[in-house]
Amino acid sequence: MILLNPGPVNLSDRVRNALLRPDLCHREVEFSQLQSKIREQLLQVYGLEGDRWAAVLLTGSGTAAMEAMISSLVPNDGKLLVIENGVYGERLSKIAKIHSIDYITLSHAWDAEIDINGLVKLLDENADITHLAVVHHETTTGRLNNLVELALICQERRIQLLVDGVSSFGGEELNFADWGITACAATANKCLHGVPGTSFVILQRDALPSVATIPRTLYLDLGTYCQQQDRGGTPFTQSVQTFYALTEALQEMAEAGGWSARHSHYNQLASFVRDGLASMGIKPLLPLGSSSVVLNAYYLPDGFSYEKFHDQLKAQDYIIYSGQGNLAQSIFRVSTMGAITSADMERFITVVKQIINNS
Repeated sequence: MILLNPGPVNLSDRVRNALLRPDLCHREVEFSQLQSKIREQLLQVYGLEGDRWAAVLLTGSGTAAMEAMISSLVPNDGKLLVIENGVYGERLSKIAKIHSIDYITLSHAWDAEIDINGLVKLLDENADITHLAVVHHETTTGRLNNLVELALICQERRIQLLVDGVSSFGGEELNFADWGITACAATANKCLHGVPGTSFVILQRDALPSVATIPRTLYLDLGTYCQQQDRGGTPFTQSVQTFYALTEALQEMAEAGGWSARHSHYNQLASFVRDGLASMGIKPLLPLGSSSVVLNAYYLPDGFSYEKFHDQLKAQDYIIYSGQGNLAQSIFRVSTMGAITSADMERFITVVKQIINNS
């Protein structure tokens, strides 16, 4: 089955086989070495130095990393601005609300790009904003939010930038230094091609709260994790087998040329799909240049419900993804993450043509 959903992804044989490595106790030196290696590998993806940056590993989904980032790094006397233009931006606001964090939102239609003028106006009206949270790749629509101008505004105002990179880390550019990123939440089972169950936050070490700070959460407190992982330990049991898979996936990506090579591969696949669907009159939701290379959204073919289109593709071993909310009945989504080849996508276009021609 070829998974064209935005995670979990198809695994390579070497990543899948890594799950069969020996069982480990998370309190033994062998696990400590494995954990330390992964933390170093994650920093190497974007060339970050360990004296200034830390990769903090969690057992949980990408949402766990998002929640850990927001709940751990926005202090009690801080104020958060959340940018919403999709489900996952709105999820950041839900996290802030649940943890009683002082926050406001800049909300957009799901298919809209970030309104920079509106952002500046809101910041002018709220000079007490200390942190800004934004989704880099909003998989609701496939939009890649442009962080360059946003980052400059944050730097000028000394606002800490918290990035949801769950669906972009490893597949899109993330310029941590130039963009002034304070922290970025991500996961193993999307662009890194690992297994669901491990997520992480890449953060500036000086953004962590002081040891005297009472955390909002026990399990998701990044300060505790970072302190213990720096010493080779872990506060709670980690998912050992998914760690094995992640270290193998990171090694595989590095050997293939790193994130930029993966970006190029995704772009090739996504362009092929976009052109192939266009030849059948299937239009993209967003204009060219607005979407990530990781996932694109398309309007459903005439005469097809999502369920009908999905089921006929599934019968041919392809899994697509539905729209969400008010887009559920009008679009489908195609991701190019995972161990997917050009031949897989060529056959996908052929299958779509057959389905439409036979309808």
